[in-house]
Amino acid sequence: MPPSPPSSGSAEPLWRAIAVYRFASLGYAALLLILHRADYARLGWAWAVIAVMTARTVATTMAYARPERRTRLLLSADLAVTAGLLLSTAALQYPSAMRHGVMPVTGIWVAGPVLAWAARYGRRAGTVTALVMSGCDLVLRHGAITVVLNGVVLLLLAGVLTGHLARLAAEVETERQHAAAIEAVSRERERLARDIHDSVLQVLALVQRRGAEAGGEAAELGRLAGQQEAALRALVGSAPPVAAPAAGNDVDLCALVLRAQAEGVTVSVPAQAVRLEKMAAEELASAVRAALDNVRRHCGEQVRAWVLVEDEPGLVTVTVRDDGPGIPAGRLAEAAATGRLGVSYSICGRLRDLGGSASIRSSPGEGTEVELRLPRPALPRSAAVTAAPGTG
Repeated sequence: MPPSPPSSGSAEPLWRAIAVYRFASLGYAALLLILHRADYARLGWAWAVIAVMTARTVATTMAYARPERRTRLLLSADLAVTAGLLLSTAALQYPSAMRHGVMPVTGIWVAGPVLAWAARYGRRAGTVTALVMSGCDLVLRHGAITVVLNGVVLLLLAGVLTGHLARLAAEVETERQHAAAIEAVSRERERLARDIHDSVLQVLALVQRRGAEAGGEAAELGRLAGQQEAALRALVGSAPPVAAPAAGNDVDLCALVLRAQAEGVTVSVPAQAVRLEKMAAEELASAVRAALDNVRRHCGEQVRAWVLVEDEPGLVTVTVRDDGPGIPAGRLAEAAATGRLGVSYSICGRLRDLGGSASIRSSPGEGTEVELRLPRPALPRSAAVTAAPGTG
């Protein structure tokens, strides 16, 4: 059988409708027994079957009222008992009644398990149980396909349609929960933005203004405060990413990379979330921060940098580019030889461990471009780390 669909509160009306159908079909079976009592060789036993059907209907209705009780074991028992009661008609009716198409003692009550399996496990389960019940009916009527055909078609339609409705209900419930979660995150974000605006941002703006007025070292502190104010305004002003519910341990790479945005750093990300395994996303974001730290350390605060996240089929690429003086030929090899391994370990090493690659393109006077490429799913750890010509 296919896996169980997600538990959905939206499917509860469907289960209540199944309970109503069971009781209605039970009444119809009793009415048929009264109308066709002349076709039964053992009328008393037929009423005993109706009594068992009544007890079973009450028991399953009470059991199915709790979602956690809708187990494979209970559904299988329901199917087995219903099939047995259907086949018992062979010992109750006259053989001629079967040939003339008289309804079995169970009537249309046999559709109950089909509807239950379909509501719990989807269209495939509904189709399989419909075929099982149709097979029992075919055995009961000694292979009279023309007599059974209408019942087969109706059972299959009931199983498929009910399973489809159950799946739609589960999807609606998932979307509703996702929308509620997004709304809650947005409200919390707005609250934090108000608090930050009323406190931290005003203090940073004051420090920037007073530092500029004082000059000297205070001016440098004021400039740094202004950068942090701009970065914080960009963070609280950006809309939270609207992503599909995460599966397993996935996170949104865009949310991690956007934290690097500052006055001199522009971050561009796709409109949709870029989902990666949590460890891989965090390591890739750390490599981006290491590249930006190198820009600030070696080029100064006045140099601008740009970060671009691209999500292609099977590949995530993050490019960090700056308009600094560039890296002289042989500088990276010289740094590695003297034990300064920031680029080798913090950037290239991280991507190598993830199964990706890092390339650095730079020429004196033309800035530097660091390209981080991570396959999805990740390739083996032996993937290459390349350095473009001009990097040394």
